Amino acid sequence: MSLSPAEAPIGVFDSGVGGLSVLRHIRAQLPQEHLIYFADSGFAPYGDKPESVVAERSLAVARFLIDQGAKALVVACNTATVAAIKLLRSNYPDMPIVGVEPGLKPAAAATRNGKVAVMATAVTLSGEKFLSLREQISSTTQAQFLLQACTGLVEQIELGELDSADTTAMLTRYIAPLLDQGADTLVLGCTHYPFVQSAIEGIIARTTTRQVVLIDTGDAVARQLARLLAAAGLENKGSGAARLEGFTSASETALAVGFASLLGLAPPVREVQLPWKNSGLAAN
Repeated sequence: MSLSPAEAPIGVFDSGVGGLSVLRHIRAQLPQEHLIYFADSGFAPYGDKPESVVAERSLAVARFLIDQGAKALVVACNTATVAAIKLLRSNYPDMPIVGVEPGLKPAAAATRNGKVAVMATAVTLSGEKFLSLREQISSTTQAQFLLQACTGLVEQIELGELDSADTTAMLTRYIAPLLDQGADTLVLGCTHYPFVQSAIEGIIARTTTRQVVLIDTGDAVARQLARLLAAAGLENKGSGAARLEGFTSASETALAVGFASLLGLAPPVREVQLPWKNSGLAAN
């Protein structure tokens, strides 16, 4: 028996395991939806690659997920959203597509002294989409955004080094100057970063007596996905158990460990290799 469009899965992808921080919000808010997660760990990190390369790779991953039957896409990666969300929407205008943006707007609303720190990859912070958003929110709220590119942090999280001495030292090196500049709100501008939130909170507690608010936009992404599915009539209203499966361009064992250690889940995981130089999509 063929599935109805509403019963099709949602495709979620990231450069690695970071997007699992978004996946957990989607599962919490939309427990009836079937999900496919693609960890592009064989091509990671996205954050040190040219924007055009990330855009082309994102198109290839999207094509794979759609070939698996995805009815909607979640770009669970800040860097890929900056590089490719406009391109994905132009290639798939009838498909619900949700990206991840650093939470500048909620951060500007949360700050008490107007100083907001943003931790993200270098590609995210230099992207036209991010810079336009920063300018827009700065002009309307007068918030000052302190930007910090966190080179190497994604790689540490991919290795499972969530609370190691090296990761803590790296985080301290990035966070301490932001706190010294008076930041009272800190945006986790990469989907990997919520997995080191406990370490970040420890550094803040040791560095300042000031209360610092952390902003993670995974919950907002899940809410927007729910709105788009409802608007398109694609909500899965079936009563069966929701399915979850994982794919990766690197080690299936590593992704399985990520699911287990970060979410306490053990879905089936498969390694695949994507052709991506000739994706057949219009890169306009």
